[in-house]
Amino acid sequence: MSVPSVFRTRPRLPLRRRPLPLLAVGAAHLIGRLSPLRIRQILTACSRGARPATYAEAARARGEVVAVSVRCAGQGCLPRSIATVLLCRVRGSWPTWRTGMRTVPMVAHAWVEAEGQPVEDLPLTPGIPPLITVAPRKHP
Repeated sequence: MSVPSVFRTRPRLPLRRRPLPLLAVGAAHLIGRLSPLRIRQILTACSRGARPATYAEAARARGEVVAVSVRCAGQGCLPRSIATVLLCRVRGSWPTWRTGMRTVPMVAHAWVEAEGQPVEDLPLTPGIPPLITVAPRKHP
């Protein structure tokens, strides 16, 4: 994805709280190398049975991901968004995961939404039409 994102200072995370975010980031890097179709299939499978995430839950997960990964804290919007939803899923919830692009100017981006709004993301995110969405699913 190609949307620049800069964090002045990354938050610090105590050692005891780093393992889950690190595992989520590692898995996100592997998943992010797959095709868009495969990414959607994997995330859809992961989202099953989870309740919708609150904004606070998604923001906490995103903050932890950014704290343990320099790439996710910078321009790595795809692994950052995937790691965020995976970390939320481990805790029983699922925010909406989206990826999209626009052509003028050319921008591709992946982001997470909760309670109908992008979670701590760039101001231009609402102007990017989503191409792929994996939302929390209602139980049948």
